[in-house]
Amino acid sequence: MTEPRRLTPALRDNAFRWIADDCDDASRTELQDVLARAMGGDADALADLADRMSGTLAFGTAGLRGPVRAGPNGMNVAVVVRTTAGVASWLTAQGLAGGTVVLGRDARHGSAEFAAAAAEVLAAAGFAVRVLPGALPTPVLAFAVRHLGAVAGIQVTASHNPPADNGYKLYDSSGAQIVPPADQRIEAAIAAAPTARDVPRTPGPHPVAEGVTEAYLARVATVPRGPGRKVRVAATALHGVGAETLRAALAGAGFTDVHLVAEQAEPDPDFPTVSFPNPEEDGATDLLLALAERAGADVAVALDPDADRCALGVPGRDGVWRMLRGDETGVLLGEHVLSTVDSTRQPDPLVATTIVSSSMLAAVAKAHEARYTETLTGFKWLARAGTGLVFAYEEALGVCVDPEAVNDKDGISAAALACGLVAALGEDGRTLLDALDELAVRHGVHLTDQVSLRFEDLSRIGALMSALRASPPDSLDGTALSTEDLLPDADVLRLRGEGVRVIVRPSGTEPKLKAYLEIVEPVDGPDALERARARAGERLAGLRRGVEGLLTG
Repeated sequence: MTEPRRLTPALRDNAFRWIADDCDDASRTELQDVLARAMGGDADALADLADRMSGTLAFGTAGLRGPVRAGPNGMNVAVVVRTTAGVASWLTAQGLAGGTVVLGRDARHGSAEFAAAAAEVLAAAGFAVRVLPGALPTPVLAFAVRHLGAVAGIQVTASHNPPADNGYKLYDSSGAQIVPPADQRIEAAIAAAPTARDVPRTPGPHPVAEGVTEAYLARVATVPRGPGRKVRVAATALHGVGAETLRAALAGAGFTDVHLVAEQAEPDPDFPTVSFPNPEEDGATDLLLALAERAGADVAVALDPDADRCALGVPGRDGVWRMLRGDETGVLLGEHVLSTVDSTRQPDPLVATTIVSSSMLAAVAKAHEARYTETLTGFKWLARAGTGLVFAYEEALGVCVDPEAVNDKDGISAAALACGLVAALGEDGRTLLDALDELAVRHGVHLTDQVSLRFEDLSRIGALMSALRASPPDSLDGTALSTEDLLPDADVLRLRGEGVRVIVRPSGTEPKLKAYLEIVEPVDGPDALERARARAGERLAGLRRGVEGLLTG
């Protein structure tokens, strides 16, 4: 965004108008201060004001997400009030007026206030509001929607975003996140909503959703498959809201030897021990892996701050702990689900992953004579993959192991299933790494990687995609490629060759262009596994160099 050189009358008047219409005294004071400094010639304040007033925080299929700050382009009470008024209007237009809406929240800055404001708007609009008791994981909210027969659910959370952010995630009556065109209709309803001061609100307290957490924990207790429970677990919630729910869930499932990273167990919206509260980020799980080594753990579990994602850590052959990639976790748990599925309840099981995840799950499904499908990225699509869904995962650490109960990714139930798998393997003297080796021997080595480019100027992302569409490469690193354009369904290019796949797409949540790489190398028996891995590694490195040159050249 180009910084303004002076305070224009239009920017000043828009700020005054927003301040006059804001329903929250603290936010009004905050924006008044920024405006006063901008009017006094403070260049930083002027740039800040212009950014806050640059437009309304966009509502998409992931709801809202942005910095906690006053003004239309931020997460604050006024924005939440008008957003919820739009959601209420959308629900009413679908004939769902008066239905139950369940509300949850995490422990980020502003979450309690935002959840309370949303409850007040919904209650005034005639909906039966049920509020989860305190800060709880997002999967509990997703479970509650179906458990309570709600017409919608709202979770105030920014998941694994930086500490300054918060968000607002909307679930429909299926317990899944919304998909188009619902987001456009809701955004239009928000635009048509009154000013925040004029939106009717019914003060709380509002009825608590009694028994939901207990019902969720009871359901998670049924997730592990097999009798084994002898597992020592090291775990972290990364300063989020998952620690106590995870401990209770694992205990209910019979896993009682659980060690939490003490420094990260309590919710803390400032996330003081990590630079970025995402288990995928370098360094985020250092404390967890150190604890796992000290405790002599069998497996390490990292939840993201709202506990809908789950990363697993294992001791390597050399004794050094490492985190598994999302694809490794996905195929391990997918194989475990399909090898233990109840054929009387699920005679025609379906497993699903996204177009950017490893293709090994397809081979696993074929071996089990199960159906397999790929969806566009995002769990909103995986949740709608088809009838008979028993398992779904995405490479970004999202796993759904019990779709009948939680129609979304759920890090806690995934952790319970993983502990059961580790216990079962341990009874045979095997580990998760042994299981990965066995899958590679049966289905080939599948190596994945990602190239991610961040841009300040978002127009460059569109220009790069247009250039690739106009002149796609006919080969990379010596492998001939064909190109498939997924427009208009998705802004995605898929390049394929013998044992090679590259997916290029703009990120849906960050100013990035991403390329997802995969190499598949066949394995001629157990003795050839390491040679196959070495060949795959060399091919992947060459492919990465080719893709980096393609995107930056």
